[in-house]
Amino acid sequence: MKPAFEVADVIAAQLDQIWKSRKFTNQQKRTLHALAKCRTAELGAHLDACTSCAAVRISYNSCRNRHCPKCQGVQRERWIMAREAELLPVSYFHVVFTIPDSLNQLCLQQPRIMYAALFKAAWLTIQQFARDHKHLGAMPAMTAILHTWGQNIALHPHLHCIVPGGGLTAAGKWKQAKAKGKYLFPVEALSVVFRAKYLAILRRQFNSLRIQLPKLLTDTLFAKQWVVYAKRPFAGPKQVIEYLGRYTHKIAISNHRIERLDHDTITFNYKDYKQAGKRKSMTLSRKEFVRRFAMHVLPKRFVRIRHYGFLAGRKKQVLLNLAKQYFKLKPLAKTSKLDWTEICKARMNFDPQLCKHCGEPAMIRVTTIPRTRAPPIHTLMLKIATTPGL
Repeated sequence: MKPAFEVADVIAAQLDQIWKSRKFTNQQKRTLHALAKCRTAELGAHLDACTSCAAVRISYNSCRNRHCPKCQGVQRERWIMAREAELLPVSYFHVVFTIPDSLNQLCLQQPRIMYAALFKAAWLTIQQFARDHKHLGAMPAMTAILHTWGQNIALHPHLHCIVPGGGLTAAGKWKQAKAKGKYLFPVEALSVVFRAKYLAILRRQFNSLRIQLPKLLTDTLFAKQWVVYAKRPFAGPKQVIEYLGRYTHKIAISNHRIERLDHDTITFNYKDYKQAGKRKSMTLSRKEFVRRFAMHVLPKRFVRIRHYGFLAGRKKQVLLNLAKQYFKLKPLAKTSKLDWTEICKARMNFDPQLCKHCGEPAMIRVTTIPRTRAPPIHTLMLKIATTPGL
């Protein structure tokens, strides 16, 4: 069901002020502009017609921006389909690494450094425990997904990590996790190691830029207990996929969470995890809402979903197949990228070729409409009239 209100509506109304403002980075301005123009005539369109009943359909182009609430469906399903082929019949653990809110200002000033350090520190922490024979004694793997928001869309950087319950030994053999799959590694110890590794990485990065981290800040950070949350293991591969579907291509807020738009305010619902996930409503000024949303625009080309260990890019074909061999599974095969229409049919219960008027799968592309101008109706009708079969 189409939502009653959209994030794009809020942004579009302030677009002129956003471009003039010095409070947004160029990357944030470009992203907000793309979201405001998504699926409008300004991005162009394409015209389809039915060869059975001659019905016409104009579809406006998507912005395809990864921060857009309307553009994540196909990308999410394509990504999940690729991950399904990589699952092993083992326990999978969900570990969440969070950095303290006292680092929020640095995250706004140096997001690339701060978030890259979060990925690196989390992996080094998992790797250190996994290589210890007391805990596992094998090469682990990890899929990490960066979220920078909380339910109220304030800044809350954290990493959702999915870790298989086992790893590959130096001899290329699979080794199952200990504790009969009930837990991965001791959480308190993970927190201490993660804090030390993150701050060490941060110091090196800032020193390379000749920036000195304030001693008061580092002392405060070392004195504070950092949060590493290890959830109970997933019940099986199906639950892992369900989780991936919810989290991988999630954005700061979905259109369906918006309850009301007034002249100056926006009201949306959120879960209050301090009260056991109780559903509440929050009202913000439109300007404050856009400011908060813009905080979650990532630096250009920054990768927010990363794979490590035997799931990492170049090693995966060889190492993952060693694990699959242990479980007598089919080896991972190289597959071609699925077309978006195939994904719509297979995963989203939608056939782009189906005519909603006559019900026949007979919609064909007639023409494309360039960006930045409205559809020239007289030209399109002439194109339809001269298209064979219509």
